[in-house]
Order: sequence, then structure tokens, then C-alpha cells
Amino acid sequence: MRDDEVTAVILAGGEGRRMGGRDKGWEPVAGRPLIEHVLARLAPQVERIAINANRSLARYRTLGHPLVTDREAGYHGPLMGIWSALCAVETPWTLVVPCDSPVLPVDLVTSLYAHLGSRRIAVAHDGQRAHPVVALIDTSLRDDLADALQAGERKIDRWYARHPWCHVDFSDQPQAFANLNSPGDRDDMERQWRSGGSF
Repeated sequence: MRDDEVTAVILAGGEGRRMGGRDKGWEPVAGRPLIEHVLARLAPQVERIAINANRSLARYRTLGHPLVTDREAGYHGPLMGIWSALCAVETPWTLVVPCDSPVLPVDLVTSLYAHLGSRRIAVAHDGQRAHPVVALIDTSLRDDLADALQAGERKIDRWYARHPWCHVDFSDQPQAFANLNSPGDRDDMERQWRSGGSF
């Protein structure tokens, strides 16, 4: 895969309900916002990065990347963010990642692509569980996802199962998928950073 064949879209459009409604992309960890950590991880891997966001838009614009808002208002979940990303992307492949995983693998794109074969979706797996919002997706699936959403589908796994797809094993670096779902998770990340963790 050439760098110009994939666009990474960071999913930062959620409500952050378990974080008291705060915009998780701007939660500070290890001295800077989560969104900046994720951008730093992706920048060496892809030429194009966009951000899916539904609030704090002026602040996200300061990061210098195109913004993608959900095509339907009302916080319909990550599948809506993925569809909005697929509709905005012009490259053959779309990488989606969450805004709250600051230490994603440095070989994420190459590893996902290497395991695709003839499949149309590759999903990261840390050896214990899958991470469905860390995935490389054939951008041309946008219309199929539109149909699924129109029919009421909101489960990412069920939509993936409609297509040839695979898990990609990252069990050698499970810590790369640590994410922030609560203030306690942020405290854990901060402790890891202070003890020499990789942020």
C-alpha cells in the first residue's frame, strides 16, 4: 500500500458520556491532549489525516487537518462516524482510529494492510479482544454502510460481518490499544507515563 492510498480518520465525534460529557479528544494526558498523541502516532504512517468531530470544531481546526462532521446530527454512535468518514475520503482505503488511544502501534497501517489479502476490512485485535474502531476499511463500502444505517444498524461488528474481513493480531503490543473511557483510565495513563511508559 502506498501512503497516498489511505486516509486516516480519527473518530472524535462521540458524546463522552462516561467522561461526564467532555470532549475526549481534548482530555490532557502526559502533558498534551489525546488528539495530539494520536496525530503524532499516525503522521509517520499516512499522508492524509482527517478528524471526525461534532463539537469544539474551531479548536480542532487549529490542528491543521480537515474536519468531518457526522452526516446525521444527534450522536448516533461510532458507526455513523465511520460512515461519515467513508463518505468524505477520496482514497481507496480508510483507516479509522479512536481519539482516545494515545499509543497506537507505529506499524498499524502496514500490519493491517499486510493481512487483508482479498478482504475488505481488517480489524485490530490485541490478543484478548478486538478493537472494532481500529480498522482499515475499503472506502467503496460507504454505500453499503449507508443502507445498513438506514435499516437501523448501529453495531459495528454486525456490519463488518456482512463483508470479507479479518482480525489482525497485535498481541505483541496489547498496551498500544489502551484507551480512555473514564477519569480512572486517565489516571492509569498518567501513572504509566510517569513510570517511563511510552507516551
